[in-house]
Amino acid sequence: MEKRMTSGEIAKKTGISQKTVRLYDEKGLLKPSGYSEGNYRLYDRSALAVLEKIIALKQIGFSLEEIHDNLEAEKDVDITEVLTRQLKILETKKYEIEKAIASVNSVLLRQAEPDWDSVAETVKTMQMDQGADVNHYQALLHTAGEDWYVTIYKSLHLQKNAKVLDLGCGYGKLWRNSWSRIPAGVTVDGYDLHGSWADDFAGYVEQNKENLAVGTKVNLYFEDVETDATWEEIERKIGQREGYDLVIAHYLLDFMKDGEAFLKRVAGVLTTNGMCSVNGAGVSREHAFWQEIFTRLRLRTDFLIEREAKARKKREEFQTMLFLYFSKVENVTLGSVMRYTDANELFTYLLERYPEEKKYLTEQEAELKAYFVSEIQGKGDFLIPKSTDFKHCYK
Repeated sequence: MEKRMTSGEIAKKTGISQKTVRLYDEKGLLKPSGYSEGNYRLYDRSALAVLEKIIALKQIGFSLEEIHDNLEAEKDVDITEVLTRQLKILETKKYEIEKAIASVNSVLLRQAEPDWDSVAETVKTMQMDQGADVNHYQALLHTAGEDWYVTIYKSLHLQKNAKVLDLGCGYGKLWRNSWSRIPAGVTVDGYDLHGSWADDFAGYVEQNKENLAVGTKVNLYFEDVETDATWEEIERKIGQREGYDLVIAHYLLDFMKDGEAFLKRVAGVLTTNGMCSVNGAGVSREHAFWQEIFTRLRLRTDFLIEREAKARKKREEFQTMLFLYFSKVENVTLGSVMRYTDANELFTYLLERYPEEKKYLTEQEAELKAYFVSEIQGKGDFLIPKSTDFKHCYK
Protein backbone atom coordinates (compact mmCIF):
# COMPACT_ATOMS: atom_id res chain seq x y z
CA MET A 1 0.00 0.00 0.00
CA GLU A 2 1.32 3.46 -0.93
CA LYS A 3 2.62 5.39 2.04
CA ARG A 4 0.81 8.68 2.49
CA MET A 5 2.36 11.91 3.75
CA THR A 6 1.28 14.32 6.45
CA SER A 7 0.92 18.04 5.66
CA GLY A 8 4.32 18.60 7.27
CA GLU A 9 5.96 15.93 5.13
CA ILE A 10 4.46 17.09 1.85
CA ALA A 11 5.38 20.70 2.75
CA LYS A 12 8.99 19.70 3.41
CA LYS A 13 9.14 17.73 0.16
CA THR A 14 8.05 20.75 -1.90
CA GLY A 15 9.88 23.46 0.09
CA ILE A 16 6.82 25.37 1.31
CA SER A 17 5.39 25.88 4.78
CA GLN A 18 2.81 23.65 6.44
CA LYS A 19 0.61 26.75 6.84
CA THR A 20 0.65 27.23 3.04
CA VAL A 21 -0.47 23.62 2.52
CA ARG A 22 -3.43 24.27 4.85
CA LEU A 23 -4.23 27.50 2.94
CA TYR A 24 -4.35 25.61 -0.36
CA ASP A 25 -6.70 23.11 1.25
CA GLU A 26 -8.99 25.88 2.52
CA LYS A 27 -9.06 27.45 -0.96
CA GLY A 28 -10.11 24.14 -2.52
CA LEU A 29 -6.86 23.74 -4.47
CA LEU A 30 -5.34 20.75 -2.68
CA LYS A 31 -7.53 18.07 -1.18
CA PRO A 32 -6.12 15.46 1.23
CA SER A 33 -6.23 11.84 0.12
CA GLY A 34 -7.51 10.85 3.53
CA TYR A 35 -7.17 11.34 7.27
CA SER A 36 -5.22 9.59 10.01
CA GLU A 37 -6.78 8.10 13.13
CA GLY A 38 -6.00 11.39 14.86
CA ASN A 39 -7.85 13.24 12.04
CA TYR A 40 -4.65 14.65 10.47
CA ARG A 41 -4.64 15.30 6.73
CA LEU A 42 -2.78 12.76 4.61
CA TYR A 43 -1.57 13.14 1.01
CA ASP A 44 -0.55 10.64 -1.68
CA ARG A 45 1.59 10.98 -4.83
CA SER A 46 -1.26 12.38 -6.92
CA ALA A 47 -1.77 15.13 -4.33
CA LEU A 48 1.98 15.83 -4.49
CA ALA A 49 1.71 16.24 -8.27
CA VAL A 50 -1.18 18.69 -7.85
CA LEU A 51 0.79 20.66 -5.25
CA GLU A 52 3.77 20.91 -7.59
CA LYS A 53 1.47 22.33 -10.29
CA ILE A 54 0.10 24.89 -7.82
CA ILE A 55 3.61 25.98 -6.83
CA ALA A 56 4.67 26.27 -10.49
CA LEU A 57 1.64 28.37 -11.44
CA LYS A 58 2.07 30.57 -8.35
CA GLN A 59 5.72 31.09 -9.26
CA ILE A 60 4.82 32.50 -12.70
CA GLY A 61 2.32 34.98 -11.30
CA PHE A 62 -1.10 33.29 -11.28
CA SER A 63 -3.45 34.18 -8.43
CA LEU A 64 -4.92 31.38 -6.28
CA GLU A 65 -8.31 31.97 -7.92
CA GLU A 66 -6.77 31.63 -11.41
CA ILE A 67 -4.91 28.48 -10.34
CA HIS A 68 -8.17 27.00 -9.03
CA ASP A 69 -9.94 27.71 -12.33
CA ASN A 70 -7.07 26.32 -14.41
CA LEU A 71 -6.86 23.10 -12.39
CA GLU A 72 -10.64 22.62 -12.38
CA ALA A 73 -10.83 22.92 -16.18
CA GLU A 74 -7.41 21.42 -16.92
CA LYS A 75 -8.59 19.12 -19.72
CA ASP A 76 -10.53 21.89 -21.45
CA VAL A 77 -7.91 24.62 -21.14
CA ASP A 78 -5.60 25.65 -23.99
CA ILE A 79 -2.41 25.82 -21.93
CA THR A 80 -0.46 27.64 -24.64
CA GLU A 81 -3.11 30.36 -24.77
CA VAL A 82 -3.18 30.69 -20.97
CA LEU A 83 0.61 30.96 -20.74
CA THR A 84 0.78 33.46 -23.62
CA ARG A 85 -1.77 35.67 -21.88
CA GLN A 86 0.10 35.34 -18.59
CA LEU A 87 3.37 36.28 -20.29
CA LYS A 88 1.83 39.56 -21.50
CA ILE A 89 0.62 40.30 -17.96
CA LEU A 90 4.09 39.61 -16.53
CA GLU A 91 5.77 41.79 -19.16
CA THR A 92 3.48 44.66 -18.19
CA LYS A 93 4.19 44.14 -14.46
CA LYS A 94 7.92 43.98 -15.17
CA TYR A 95 7.73 47.26 -17.06
CA GLU A 96 5.80 48.91 -14.19
CA ILE A 97 8.42 47.73 -11.69
CA GLU A 98 11.24 49.03 -13.88
CA LYS A 99 9.51 52.42 -14.03
CA ALA A 100 9.16 52.48 -10.23
CA ILE A 101 12.86 51.63 -9.82
CA ALA A 102 13.77 54.44 -12.24
CA SER A 103 11.67 56.90 -10.23
CA VAL A 104 13.35 55.98 -6.93
CA ASN A 105 16.80 56.19 -8.54
CA SER A 106 15.88 59.57 -9.96
CA VAL A 107 15.01 60.93 -6.51
CA LEU A 108 18.27 59.62 -5.00
CA LEU A 109 20.40 61.01 -7.84
CA ARG A 110 18.75 64.43 -8.06
CA GLN A 111 18.22 65.17 -4.38
CA ALA A 112 21.12 65.15 -1.89
CA GLU A 113 18.72 65.49 1.06
CA PRO A 114 15.22 64.87 -0.34
CA ASP A 115 12.05 65.99 1.41
CA TRP A 116 8.60 64.70 0.52
CA ASP A 117 7.77 67.76 -1.58
CA SER A 118 10.87 67.30 -3.73
CA VAL A 119 10.18 63.57 -3.95
CA ALA A 120 6.65 64.25 -5.23
CA GLU A 121 7.91 66.77 -7.82
CA THR A 122 10.66 64.46 -9.09
CA VAL A 123 8.36 61.44 -9.34
CA LYS A 124 5.77 63.57 -11.17
CA THR A 125 8.41 64.60 -13.72
CA MET A 126 9.55 60.99 -14.12
CA GLN A 127 5.98 59.84 -14.66
CA MET A 128 5.60 62.36 -17.49
CA ASP A 129 8.86 61.15 -18.98
CA GLN A 130 7.74 57.55 -18.61
CA GLY A 131 4.35 58.37 -20.11
CA ALA A 132 6.00 59.02 -23.45
CA ASP A 133 7.99 55.84 -23.00
CA VAL A 134 4.85 53.79 -22.30
CA ASN A 135 3.50 54.91 -25.65
CA HIS A 136 6.66 53.68 -27.33
CA TYR A 137 6.49 50.42 -25.37
CA GLN A 138 2.98 49.83 -26.74
CA ALA A 139 4.21 50.82 -30.19
CA LEU A 140 6.94 48.17 -29.98
CA LEU A 141 4.29 45.54 -29.30
CA HIS A 142 1.75 46.65 -31.88
CA THR A 143 3.22 48.89 -34.59
CA ALA A 144 2.82 47.42 -38.05
CA GLY A 145 5.66 48.44 -40.36
CA GLU A 146 8.69 50.63 -39.79
CA ASP A 147 9.95 51.50 -36.32
CA TRP A 148 8.43 54.83 -35.22
CA TYR A 149 11.74 56.42 -34.26
CA VAL A 150 13.30 55.41 -37.56
CA THR A 151 10.43 57.22 -39.29
CA ILE A 152 11.13 60.35 -37.21
CA TYR A 153 14.88 60.12 -37.88
CA LYS A 154 14.36 59.92 -41.65
CA SER A 155 12.14 63.01 -41.58
CA LEU A 156 15.06 65.09 -40.25
CA HIS A 157 17.22 64.53 -43.36
CA LEU A 158 20.44 64.67 -41.33
CA GLN A 159 23.48 65.69 -43.42
CA LYS A 160 27.21 64.94 -43.11
CA ASN A 161 29.16 67.05 -40.60
CA ALA A 162 25.96 68.47 -39.05
CA LYS A 163 26.10 69.84 -35.51
CA VAL A 164 23.08 68.60 -33.56
CA LEU A 165 21.67 69.62 -30.19
CA ASP A 166 19.23 67.05 -28.74
CA LEU A 167 17.38 68.50 -25.74
CA GLY A 168 15.74 65.94 -23.48
CA CYS A 169 17.35 63.05 -25.34
CA GLY A 170 16.09 60.46 -22.82
CA TYR A 171 16.59 56.83 -23.79
CA GLY A 172 17.99 57.95 -27.13
CA LYS A 173 15.67 55.88 -29.33
CA LEU A 174 16.03 58.41 -32.13
CA TRP A 175 19.77 57.61 -32.29
CA ARG A 176 19.87 53.99 -31.09
CA ASN A 177 17.37 52.83 -33.66
CA SER A 178 19.25 54.55 -36.52
CA TRP A 179 22.82 54.17 -35.23
CA SER A 180 24.17 52.87 -38.53
CA ARG A 181 22.32 55.58 -40.50
CA ILE A 182 24.03 58.57 -38.81
CA PRO A 183 26.28 60.20 -41.47
CA ALA A 184 30.01 60.78 -41.10
CA GLY A 185 31.29 63.80 -39.23
CA VAL A 186 28.08 64.43 -37.26
CA THR A 187 28.32 65.73 -33.69
CA VAL A 188 25.34 65.16 -31.40
CA ASP A 189 25.25 66.99 -28.05
CA GLY A 190 22.50 65.38 -25.97
CA TYR A 191 21.15 66.95 -22.76
CA ASP A 192 19.03 65.39 -20.05
CA LEU A 193 18.93 64.87 -16.29
CA HIS A 194 20.61 62.15 -14.26
CA GLY A 195 18.04 59.64 -13.09
CA SER A 196 16.19 59.73 -16.40
CA TRP A 197 16.44 57.15 -19.18
CA ALA A 198 19.47 59.10 -20.41
CA ASP A 199 21.67 57.21 -17.92
CA ASP A 200 21.01 54.04 -19.89
CA PHE A 201 21.67 55.86 -23.17
CA ALA A 202 25.05 56.97 -21.84
CA GLY A 203 25.98 53.32 -21.35
CA TYR A 204 24.79 52.48 -24.85
CA VAL A 205 26.90 55.28 -26.38
CA GLU A 206 30.02 54.11 -24.57
CA GLN A 207 29.52 50.50 -25.70
CA ASN A 208 28.70 51.34 -29.32
CA LYS A 209 30.72 54.47 -30.17
CA GLU A 210 33.19 52.44 -32.24
CA ASN A 211 30.36 51.51 -34.60
CA LEU A 212 29.61 55.10 -35.59
CA ALA A 213 30.61 56.52 -38.98
CA VAL A 214 34.02 58.18 -39.31
CA GLY A 215 34.25 61.43 -37.36
CA THR A 216 30.79 61.06 -35.78
CA LYS A 217 30.46 61.67 -32.02
CA VAL A 218 27.59 61.50 -29.54
CA ASN A 219 28.21 63.48 -26.35
CA LEU A 220 25.91 63.40 -23.31
CA TYR A 221 25.58 66.19 -20.73
CA PHE A 222 23.50 65.78 -17.60
CA GLU A 223 22.04 69.24 -17.11
CA ASP A 224 18.61 70.86 -16.67
CA VAL A 225 17.67 72.43 -20.02
CA GLU A 226 15.55 75.11 -18.32
CA THR A 227 18.32 76.77 -16.32
CA ASP A 228 20.39 79.81 -17.32
CA ALA A 229 23.58 77.95 -16.39
CA THR A 230 22.87 75.19 -18.91
CA TRP A 231 22.21 77.61 -21.74
CA GLU A 232 25.36 79.58 -20.91
CA GLU A 233 27.24 76.29 -21.16
CA ILE A 234 25.58 75.47 -24.52
CA GLU A 235 26.51 78.89 -25.90
CA ARG A 236 30.05 78.46 -24.61
CA LYS A 237 30.34 75.10 -26.43
CA ILE A 238 29.29 76.77 -29.67
CA GLY A 239 32.27 79.11 -29.25
CA GLN A 240 33.28 80.63 -32.57
CA ARG A 241 30.84 78.48 -34.54
CA GLU A 242 27.69 80.00 -35.94
CA GLY A 243 25.51 77.57 -33.97
CA TYR A 244 23.74 74.24 -34.33
CA ASP A 245 22.48 73.04 -37.71
CA LEU A 246 19.72 71.03 -36.05
CA VAL A 247 18.08 71.32 -32.65
CA ILE A 248 15.76 68.52 -31.55
CA ALA A 249 13.18 68.99 -28.79
CA HIS A 250 10.83 66.02 -29.17
CA TYR A 251 8.29 65.03 -26.51
CA LEU A 252 9.67 67.74 -24.25
CA LEU A 253 7.49 70.85 -24.21
CA ASP A 254 4.85 69.29 -21.97
CA PHE A 255 7.54 69.10 -19.27
CA MET A 256 8.55 72.75 -19.59
CA LYS A 257 7.58 75.33 -16.98
CA ASP A 258 8.03 78.05 -19.62
CA GLY A 259 7.86 76.58 -23.12
CA GLU A 260 7.98 79.96 -24.85
CA ALA A 261 11.21 81.03 -23.10
CA PHE A 262 12.69 77.64 -23.98
CA LEU A 263 11.87 78.06 -27.70
CA LYS A 264 13.36 81.57 -27.70
CA ARG A 265 16.63 80.12 -26.42
CA VAL A 266 16.52 77.34 -29.01
CA ALA A 267 16.14 79.89 -31.82
CA GLY A 268 19.16 81.75 -30.46
CA VAL A 269 21.57 78.82 -30.93
CA LEU A 270 20.53 77.86 -34.49
CA THR A 271 22.69 78.60 -37.52
CA THR A 272 21.25 80.95 -40.16
CA ASN A 273 19.81 78.04 -42.13
CA GLY A 274 19.41 75.78 -39.12
CA MET A 275 16.26 73.88 -38.23
CA CYS A 276 14.54 73.08 -34.94
CA SER A 277 12.29 70.00 -34.86
CA VAL A 278 9.68 70.13 -32.13
CA ASN A 279 6.31 68.62 -31.33
CA GLY A 280 3.74 69.19 -28.63
CA ALA A 281 0.45 70.04 -30.31
CA GLY A 282 -1.23 68.18 -33.13
CA VAL A 283 -4.41 66.54 -34.33
CA SER A 284 -4.28 62.77 -34.51
CA ARG A 285 -6.21 61.06 -37.29
CA GLU A 286 -7.08 58.42 -34.72
CA HIS A 287 -9.94 60.54 -33.28
CA ALA A 288 -11.71 60.56 -36.66
CA PHE A 289 -11.11 56.81 -36.96
CA TRP A 290 -12.91 56.10 -33.67
CA GLN A 291 -15.65 58.59 -34.56
CA GLU A 292 -16.45 56.55 -37.66
CA ILE A 293 -16.59 53.29 -35.71
CA PHE A 294 -18.68 54.72 -32.86
CA THR A 295 -21.11 56.24 -35.36
CA ARG A 296 -21.44 52.86 -37.08
CA LEU A 297 -22.21 51.24 -33.70
CA ARG A 298 -24.56 54.10 -32.75
CA LEU A 299 -22.47 55.00 -29.72
CA ARG A 300 -21.66 58.45 -28.36
CA THR A 301 -19.09 60.46 -30.30
CA ASP A 302 -19.27 63.80 -28.46
CA PHE A 303 -16.10 63.18 -26.43
CA LEU A 304 -14.19 62.26 -29.60
CA ILE A 305 -15.36 65.42 -31.40
CA GLU A 306 -14.46 67.50 -28.34
CA ARG A 307 -10.99 65.92 -28.08
CA GLU A 308 -10.32 66.70 -31.76
CA ALA A 309 -11.57 70.31 -31.43
CA LYS A 310 -9.30 70.92 -28.41
CA ALA A 311 -6.35 69.49 -30.33
CA ARG A 312 -7.00 71.80 -33.29
CA LYS A 313 -7.19 74.86 -31.04
CA LYS A 314 -3.98 73.88 -29.24
CA ARG A 315 -2.22 73.38 -32.59
CA GLU A 316 -3.23 76.88 -33.78
CA GLU A 317 -2.00 78.47 -30.53
CA PHE A 318 1.27 76.55 -30.77
CA GLN A 319 1.78 77.64 -34.38
CA THR A 320 1.23 81.29 -33.42
CA MET A 321 3.83 81.04 -30.65
CA LEU A 322 6.41 79.45 -32.97
CA PHE A 323 6.18 82.36 -35.43
CA LEU A 324 7.33 84.71 -32.65
CA TYR A 325 10.81 83.16 -32.88
CA PHE A 326 11.02 81.48 -36.29
CA SER A 327 10.48 82.97 -39.76
CA LYS A 328 9.35 79.70 -41.34
CA VAL A 329 7.42 76.78 -39.82
CA GLU A 330 6.66 73.60 -41.75
CA ASN A 331 4.15 71.06 -40.46
CA VAL A 332 5.34 67.48 -40.93
CA THR A 333 2.72 64.83 -40.17
CA LEU A 334 4.15 61.36 -39.61
CA GLY A 335 1.85 58.36 -39.60
CA SER A 336 1.97 54.82 -38.33
CA VAL A 337 -0.41 51.92 -37.78
CA MET A 338 -1.04 49.95 -34.61
CA ARG A 339 -1.97 46.29 -35.14
CA TYR A 340 -4.06 44.28 -32.68
CA THR A 341 -5.17 40.65 -32.85
CA ASP A 342 -6.77 40.36 -29.39
CA ALA A 343 -10.11 42.04 -28.57
CA ASN A 344 -9.30 42.29 -24.83
CA GLU A 345 -6.01 44.09 -25.47
CA LEU A 346 -7.74 46.37 -27.93
CA PHE A 347 -10.44 47.31 -25.44
CA THR A 348 -7.78 47.99 -22.76
CA TYR A 349 -6.00 50.27 -25.23
CA LEU A 350 -9.25 52.18 -25.83
CA LEU A 351 -9.70 52.70 -22.07
CA GLU A 352 -6.15 54.04 -21.80
CA ARG A 353 -6.61 56.28 -24.83
CA TYR A 354 -9.79 57.91 -23.46
CA PRO A 355 -9.56 57.49 -19.65
CA GLU A 356 -12.10 60.25 -18.98
CA GLU A 357 -14.76 58.03 -20.63
CA LYS A 358 -13.84 54.82 -18.79
CA LYS A 359 -17.30 54.47 -17.19
CA TYR A 360 -19.15 54.87 -20.51
CA LEU A 361 -16.77 52.63 -22.45
CA THR A 362 -17.03 49.92 -19.79
CA GLU A 363 -20.81 50.02 -20.12
CA GLN A 364 -20.36 49.36 -23.87
CA GLU A 365 -17.65 46.73 -23.36
CA ALA A 366 -19.64 43.75 -24.64
CA GLU A 367 -20.72 45.51 -27.83
CA LEU A 368 -17.25 46.91 -28.54
CA LYS A 369 -15.50 43.59 -27.95
CA ALA A 370 -18.02 41.79 -30.16
CA TYR A 371 -17.22 44.28 -32.94
CA PHE A 372 -13.47 43.87 -32.40
CA VAL A 373 -13.74 40.06 -32.49
CA SER A 374 -15.78 40.24 -35.71
CA GLU A 375 -13.22 42.53 -37.38
CA ILE A 376 -10.25 40.44 -36.25
CA GLN A 377 -11.84 37.19 -37.39
CA GLY A 378 -12.81 38.71 -40.74
CA LYS A 379 -9.56 40.53 -41.52
CA GLY A 380 -7.00 38.74 -39.36
CA ASP A 381 -6.22 41.87 -37.36
CA PHE A 382 -7.51 45.29 -36.28
CA LEU A 383 -5.52 48.30 -37.50
CA ILE A 384 -5.57 51.73 -35.81
CA PRO A 385 -4.15 54.68 -37.78
CA LYS A 386 -1.89 56.99 -35.75
CA SER A 387 -0.28 60.32 -36.58
CA THR A 388 1.89 62.93 -34.90
CA ASP A 389 2.57 66.50 -36.04
CA PHE A 390 6.16 67.71 -35.94
CA LYS A 391 7.09 71.35 -36.58
CA HIS A 392 10.27 72.03 -38.54
CA CYS A 393 11.14 75.61 -37.62
CA TYR A 394 13.71 77.82 -39.38
CA LYS A 395 15.29 81.14 -38.33
